[in-house]
Amino acid sequence: MWTRACPRLRRVAPRASCSDDAGAARAGSRRARPRGLPIDQFGDAARLVYDRGMLGLTLSDPARRARVGLALALLAGASACGDESDPDKPDARYACVNLPRPPSRDIVALERVYAGVAAEGAIDLVRPPGATTRWFLPTQGGTLYSFPAVGDGVPLTVALDLTDAVALASEAGLLGVAFHPDFASNGQVFVSYTAPGGSVFFSRVSRFTSADGGVTIARDSEEVLLELEQPYTNHNGGDIGFGPDGFLYFGLGDGGAGSDPLGSGQDTTTLLGAMLRIDVDGAAPGEPYAIPPDNPFADGALGRPELYAWGLRNPWRFSFDAESGALWAGDVGQNQWEEVNLITRGGNYGWAIKEGSACFGADSCDDAGLIDPVAQYRNHAVASVIAGQVYRGAALPELRGAFIYSDFYSGAIWAVREGEEPALLSESGGRQLTSWAREEDGELLGVRFDGALLRLVAAPPPADEGLPETLSTTGCFDMAASTGAPAGALPYELNVPFWSDGASKRRWLSTPADATVAIAPDGDWQLPIGSVLVKTFELAGAPVETRLLIRHDDGGWAGYSYAWDADGREATLLDRGETRALEGDAGTQSWTFPSRGECDFCHSAAAGYTLGLESAQLAREVTGPDGQVVDQLEALGERLLLVPAPQDPAPLPTADGDAPLEQRARAYLHANCSQCHRPDGPGGRARVDLRYTTPLSEALLCDEPPRAGDLDIPDARLLAPGDPARSLLSARVRSLGTTRMPPVGSTRVDEEGAALLDAWIASLDACPE
Repeated sequence: MWTRACPRLRRVAPRASCSDDAGAARAGSRRARPRGLPIDQFGDAARLVYDRGMLGLTLSDPARRARVGLALALLAGASACGDESDPDKPDARYACVNLPRPPSRDIVALERVYAGVAAEGAIDLVRPPGATTRWFLPTQGGTLYSFPAVGDGVPLTVALDLTDAVALASEAGLLGVAFHPDFASNGQVFVSYTAPGGSVFFSRVSRFTSADGGVTIARDSEEVLLELEQPYTNHNGGDIGFGPDGFLYFGLGDGGAGSDPLGSGQDTTTLLGAMLRIDVDGAAPGEPYAIPPDNPFADGALGRPELYAWGLRNPWRFSFDAESGALWAGDVGQNQWEEVNLITRGGNYGWAIKEGSACFGADSCDDAGLIDPVAQYRNHAVASVIAGQVYRGAALPELRGAFIYSDFYSGAIWAVREGEEPALLSESGGRQLTSWAREEDGELLGVRFDGALLRLVAAPPPADEGLPETLSTTGCFDMAASTGAPAGALPYELNVPFWSDGASKRRWLSTPADATVAIAPDGDWQLPIGSVLVKTFELAGAPVETRLLIRHDDGGWAGYSYAWDADGREATLLDRGETRALEGDAGTQSWTFPSRGECDFCHSAAAGYTLGLESAQLAREVTGPDGQVVDQLEALGERLLLVPAPQDPAPLPTADGDAPLEQRARAYLHANCSQCHRPDGPGGRARVDLRYTTPLSEALLCDEPPRAGDLDIPDARLLAPGDPARSLLSARVRSLGTTRMPPVGSTRVDEEGAALLDAWIASLDACPE
């Protein structure tokens, strides 16, 4: 069940070798360009040919000889044609172009519905019981929208506006909405949100009323039922919902920070880290609610009477099965495990003794009486489980009775039944979903953070060909070559490489014959369909991963990871992201192989997809083994038709060069952070612009208060001039887990890069005007 036969992968036949006439025609079409800047204007770092290896050059060192091979391939302009002495030998260059997508393993897809609906910060989708005419869409910022449940869902109207009443942070704001089971007669609507006050803010549940079926909800009808002070800015939980017993359930996180410093998960005298259950109808005069008599601590003797279950870290979303009444919840983990739980009365779900089914921070633990998850999955650098609904529709009969859940960052979608192993339904289709909603007929809708609503449907059948399973059969890596670069590939190096947990990297690209590479006004290189970028990562001198970034025939880009065998003889295509313990220069370290969805997170349209291929990154001179100095842009221009030809762009300053401190720090941010933090980038609530070309006065960075949480730093700013300790820019590059920047693919802090940023921040006297 829930499986799809995977068609046999075929190797893509390489194209025929090019002719001399074609090569001559191509050479004639190249545009001449002036030679680059003199080497002394680049600084010593310009002599770097590959990451931090020097070409200047002790050739007795095998590693150095391998690096020289890259320069030789670049400087010699290796032929794009095969060995002319063997007319039957395929053209090695063109084996690494026009590579197909892997056959999709997805069983489900998401299809947009209510096309007119969009609201930034959408966090849920709810409907009054029994009502079929309107949906309600709450947003984190404090607005509850309403729209008709027909057609395109327009018009979108405001039912309740709490924007001036909510306290915002990365996990705070308007967090949950629930309609009373008797809403049709009493008009009661319950809202969970964070409100200003206390040392941080309050988590609050209030009752409102509507006199017109929810079209409008009276703001002045608010009655606060439950309120508690939050000790930190994160792990607020906040979902609410009525169970089949008619009681209101409220999920709360452990209060925040990391590793549950207050011990809330196992403390039954606090409301934090727990699922609460209250009776909103049976309250005694003067009381906001009553306690259901079968709550575990209803008498208050051994714990808070509101508790229904505890041992939770951050239950973002929960739901009840429409048929069985079972309560399912997703609990966001710390650094290792995301989990899905079946919540039962009096259940202890283990946090912070355990994270998932593993002991937390210890080799062993006393887990007697703790309830393990129904399902769990590893956190590969960044993850947040989004749960979920039990599917009771008819369109996907194999899924009936299964709980559907997803991950906000990777977009993976799973299904699980109690007592069974989870099934992966989609590798990345659910990215940025914040909630799942159930339609009247049992079909499911995913709610995306931008407000788009997407129905769960069957995925189309996969194509009958796919990306080769082994790296050697892609044509993109020559196992016999010392560098790995196949004949005809174009090696290239960057002025400021992206931090990759201490790994060294080798890069090259392949494009179809006579391809034109367009250069955008911002310097981004736009490669044609069929192009492939190759990057190999090495730890302690051994290859660990090779990534291909491919522009497929539909015009879209996609990234794929090949993991090297321990003997370094072959690399195999990975189906999904994973983390392995590998040996690096400083000993054993975790290495993250990104999922395909995580590749898309950074290689976005806003960032030009290829990231490093931009003129300012490529504008550098390299030194060959004979001391010859070569302009890299000119050398690449000899092999590619660049339109327009780059006119000696200013190179991005290297971190260890002699450019001014601010320029080097801004270049570091450009290479490591601007792919997300730029206009239209996937940078979340922190709407900063970290591109090198954006003046600091326009970057929305200097002395700006945080929008995505302050990490409990007093008087925090995104960048506090002169004070790295108050600067979230510094704190996030030095943190790990879900607060880390960059958020994907890294588990180690770049100490040198962080020190560079700190030195720059400390040097600032004030923000520029």
